[in-house]
Amino acid sequence: MTDQIGDPAVRAFVDALNAGDRTAFRAALTPGATMADDGTERDLGEWTEREIFSGDGHLTVETVQDDGRSFVASYSNSTWGAMRTRWKFTVQDGKVARFETGQA
Repeated sequence: MTDQIGDPAVRAFVDALNAGDRTAFRAALTPGATMADDGTERDLGEWTEREIFSGDGHLTVETVQDDGRSFVASYSNSTWGAMRTRWKFTVQDGKVARFETGQA
């Protein structure tokens, strides 16, 4: 379903996340990018290392809205297992400037 994400910045974010590619993931973000998890602001570097890279995070996109800037996905990692999550992205200059995620 990743191919249904029309926004190239969001698609690059998801592809890098699923590949566990820290370099490509950082390249998909603007300098100073921000994020929130379940409505709480988080330190992007700490959160992504813990929840994505050290935890073998993986997204399986289920439904896409807003040209891919919003979607529902099954998210899994080695810490929490699998859960249904929602993701919303703000894109600026072709890169992800902010993302918000949480349980769906």
